[in-house]
Amino acid sequence: MSLIKTWYSPEAAEAKFGVSKSKILEWAEEGLVRAEREGDEITQVNIDDVQLQSDILSRES
Repeated sequence: MSLIKTWYSPEAAEAKFGVSKSKILEWAEEGLVRAEREGDEITQVNIDDVQLQSDILSRES
């Protein structure tokens, strides 16, 4: 069992990495970030995936 929280709300992921919620949701829609949904709404994103995409984004800047 993991002791580290790996699933965050998109808002919490935005606050943690400084990447806009819309960008995180875009990554989830593209399949770059694993996501949990309730109906059509993305409620949780995998923080490891967000960190990876955030790192890639910062290297491209």
